[in-house]
Amino acid sequence: MSLQDRLREARHSRFVGREAECALFAEALDAETLPFHVLYLYGPGGIGKTALLREFQNACRRADVPSVYLDGRNIDPTPEAFEQAIGRAPVPDGRAALLIDTYETLHDLDNWLRDDFLPTVSEDLIVVLSGRYPPGTVWRSDPGWREVVCVLPLRNLTPAESMKLLDAAGVPESEFVDILRFTHGHPLALALIADRSRHQPDTPFEVDDSPDVVGTLLQRFMQEIPEGGERDALEAAAAVRVVTEGLLAELLGRDDAREAFAWLRELSFIEAGVDGLFLHDLVRDVLAADLRWRRPDRFDELNHTARAYYTRRLLSTEPESVQQAILADYTFLHRHNPIVEPFFAQLRGQWREAKLQTTGQPQEEEWDVLRAMVAAHEGEASAEIAVHWFERQPQNVQVFRDEDGLPTGFLLRLALEATTEADRAADPGAKAAWDYLREHAPLREGAGAGVERATCFRFWMDREHHQGVSAVQSLIFVATVRHYLQTEGLAFTFLPCAMPEFWAAVFTYVGLRRLEEADFEVGGRTYGVYGHDWRAVPPARWLNSLAEQGLPGVPDEPMADSPDRLVVLSRPDFAEAVHDALRAFARPHALEANPLLRSRLVTEAADGEERIETLRALLNEAAEELNATPREEPYYLAVDATYLDPARTQAEAAEQLDMPFSSYRRYLKRGVEHIVEALWQREVAA
Repeated sequence: MSLQDRLREARHSRFVGREAECALFAEALDAETLPFHVLYLYGPGGIGKTALLREFQNACRRADVPSVYLDGRNIDPTPEAFEQAIGRAPVPDGRAALLIDTYETLHDLDNWLRDDFLPTVSEDLIVVLSGRYPPGTVWRSDPGWREVVCVLPLRNLTPAESMKLLDAAGVPESEFVDILRFTHGHPLALALIADRSRHQPDTPFEVDDSPDVVGTLLQRFMQEIPEGGERDALEAAAAVRVVTEGLLAELLGRDDAREAFAWLRELSFIEAGVDGLFLHDLVRDVLAADLRWRRPDRFDELNHTARAYYTRRLLSTEPESVQQAILADYTFLHRHNPIVEPFFAQLRGQWREAKLQTTGQPQEEEWDVLRAMVAAHEGEASAEIAVHWFERQPQNVQVFRDEDGLPTGFLLRLALEATTEADRAADPGAKAAWDYLREHAPLREGAGAGVERATCFRFWMDREHHQGVSAVQSLIFVATVRHYLQTEGLAFTFLPCAMPEFWAAVFTYVGLRRLEEADFEVGGRTYGVYGHDWRAVPPARWLNSLAEQGLPGVPDEPMADSPDRLVVLSRPDFAEAVHDALRAFARPHALEANPLLRSRLVTEAADGEERIETLRALLNEAAEELNATPREEPYYLAVDATYLDPARTQAEAAEQLDMPFSSYRRYLKRGVEHIVEALWQREVAA
């Protein structure tokens, strides 16, 4: 056996997958009349085009069909050079195969080959053109060529094929999941990681700890990418799920990114979709991993810029369909977080496959469909409760539809402040949420819209998966976030779960607290409830905190458990806290335990040790308002002599002010009431 034979045999033994492509080629070799004359293979660098051409050569040998292999990189893109290459390796008459690799390097010859060379070859010759780019328009639109060309895009290997390759290379099975998650079945990446495993068998594979693998992949992917602005543009595109010209301009800090965007659009591993440009999954992961390892500050900067861009658009009045895409892009920034990543990895494929749309309300004939959905997953008792709310609050039901227009899931947003005691008596879930509000977080009057609101996402489900991970479920969560951002006066939300333990890590991560006091039972099943007080962590601050948690190197502490979490006081509790603060005004150390230090009123104006002085300044400012008119001046004087610059006793304060004690007490009461009201309005202002 010659060395060439040994190399061929070793390559063949390691070749996996591509059964359909190999079968297509073998059947063509054996056909009496060729089903096609040109087989046009294309796919990004490292997808396995060259390995497949070698297998085609093996198929030719088995079928006793002569073949000629040419590498476009070794041929000048001129007719003369190409004919010389053919002359050095002549194609015999009869059934034969001409295999041309790296065809993208012969782009300048495309018209000549199609119009002048190929029409002259034997009708028994199979020509395989293999390159990074899909065929030009003429190959597909010309009536003649369209009949004799077979276009075959190459995709990544399936998980089963990928594991077979890794197993054949001796990679430990325990590493398969992490490797497949990183490579997405990309053949070159699998081969490089397998090679690394052979040379470092005692070192488990980790993306961030494998700059050698990442560097090799980058060299292959970026061999055509010059240094400078283009490379910056590619790294920026790798930081996000999909890039538009506007987003690219922000990521690059430019006013105009038209040229950079046009350049990206021409790359072989970038696809143009209706939402913008998408990098090949592996290219994005490789670039991101390399940038995190090489320039972590730049990686963080891109994430911060993207976060600010998405936050600004989420807080705008974009249409629902647009905001769903924005939230998907925002979620993508969290893909490296160990809590979110498994859920995101599962959703990514489902987002790609699912074709969903949403409507505001069900059609008349669909109410029974939604009831049946609830009955199938939660039982008849829950179905009857759902019907109760369908009748009471139909405007708060949102249906998710599949591509055929059929309901594939729904969300019921129950407005608790609009329910009656009789309504709540019919639903243990609504009653439990209302009782929790009364006991722990009562709705307050005086907020921006006049009355604070509370929402219970009472029913939320996928037709097939109920409350499991699914594409529909992701849209349901998009709808809940839109509700957080756009509901005026929203104070509290509840999210009952049939599987509270399953969602515990993710919900805690995104700032939803487990509220065991609000758990309830229906039909023999206990539902665990999560919730969030939007007065404590408002939507804008929640989004910022969520984005910070999505960045590598940022501690993954649940937002709900932060020591700086705001305290939300009821009106009576707030008034009592103001009274206590006034009594301690002259003794600042006595203010350390006052709950107002963790109120929105104070925390939005100061941090840490400055909060005590900020609270004192706010109290003094509210009191000074009384000194603006002669009518209220006595109120100010009573407050000042009692709390701000206090006498030893109230009797001495009255004497100092030359007031009857009864008048002093009346003025003091009204002065304190004014201060409480002034600060309360600032606390609950939208």
